[in-house]
Amino acid sequence: MKIKSMRLLDRWVGSPISIGLTAVRRVQDRFTEVPSEPPKRILFVKLVEQGATVVAEPAIQRAIDMVGRENVFMAVFQQNRFIVDVLDLIPEENVITIRSTGLWVFAIDTVKAIARMHKEKIDAAIDFEFFSRFSGTLTFLSGAKQRVGFHSFAGEAAYRGDLMTHRLAYNYTLHASQTYRVLVEALGFPREQLPTIDLLPTTDHVTPSFSPAPEEGPEVKAIVKNSLDCETIPPLILLNANSGDLLPLRTWSQDRYVELAKRLLEHYPDIAIAFTGGPDEAKDAWELKTQVNSSRCISLGGKTTLRQLLVLYGISEIMVTNDSGPAHYASITPIDVITLFGPENPGVFGSQSPRSHIIWAGLACSPCVNAFNQRISTCTNNVCMQRITVDEVFDTVVREYDRRKAGEKPTGVSSFSEAATASRTQIG
Repeated sequence: MKIKSMRLLDRWVGSPISIGLTAVRRVQDRFTEVPSEPPKRILFVKLVEQGATVVAEPAIQRAIDMVGRENVFMAVFQQNRFIVDVLDLIPEENVITIRSTGLWVFAIDTVKAIARMHKEKIDAAIDFEFFSRFSGTLTFLSGAKQRVGFHSFAGEAAYRGDLMTHRLAYNYTLHASQTYRVLVEALGFPREQLPTIDLLPTTDHVTPSFSPAPEEGPEVKAIVKNSLDCETIPPLILLNANSGDLLPLRTWSQDRYVELAKRLLEHYPDIAIAFTGGPDEAKDAWELKTQVNSSRCISLGGKTTLRQLLVLYGISEIMVTNDSGPAHYASITPIDVITLFGPENPGVFGSQSPRSHIIWAGLACSPCVNAFNQRISTCTNNVCMQRITVDEVFDTVVREYDRRKAGEKPTGVSSFSEAATASRTQIG
């Protein structure tokens, strides 16, 4: 199903289901008590956005410390499972998948997922989808006696009933990694104290690293060599001009990517440029490569698997990307990533890697999407992205490329308070 269809389903079907299940919960509360002892098996409901799973890694690790790796589970859409397996935090057999390729398949897999959750005797479920009605419903139906999630206390977000036992208020000033961690820590607080949580999780943590299998490096290098028609791979700069269909407003103009590529090739006679993308983005990547019109510019769109894409990051120098999944899962590789932010807040969603470099215009209307509006904006003209100039991006690439060649340490973002408050700034 397309993102738009899923959102409509979540709204028009999810709302009455939330109302009905809230009534069921009211009845249940008369006959059962929420256990106060620590949980033994924890389920995360994190269905979409592979990049967010990387951001949630510290929270998942915290749950592992609490109950052990073998007792942590995750429910995820099948197409988003990849990064869960790459991070290797949760045992493969503990990942519960739901296909979203069609309405009937989606419904059948949801029923199977709920049955599996009951079979595993999950006693704590944590909703990582913030205000999604479907994830809230799945969390409630998991059979868990302790359920953690965000609640709309004053109508500040989409209504999704009252299905959580541990209800929290969403703090839009926290970085997402802190937010995920707070959801886990809530299990250790008395329910009557919530939503008050008197702690502030640190954003300091070691970013996990991706280690390719021995045969994967040569495979990816062969793909690059074949595309460039060369024996030795020159220094690579990657351009990811895609942002997916979740939030098209995040897209920087493709014309600017073409101009950036041409300027970089002229400035550095020894480098190569590669446009990246998935199979459904291969055509666009090829067209961009064609517009650049250089033998040192290639398209790798659709030519790599997701694992091979991570390997590609590891043998490349720099990637310029819209705010999207690649910006986050590239953070587990040695590449420097320059991320172009617009309708979302880099202080909340920016990668925490020291090799992350963020460019954000910081307009008065930006960010315009957040958890409260389900990341749906009325904007049809992404001026916030248009304000990011080719000069800004070019200068940042040159600075970081020259730094890498000089063997100097990364100069990336270490504190997002700057990004969250700047009116017009470039961080990194």
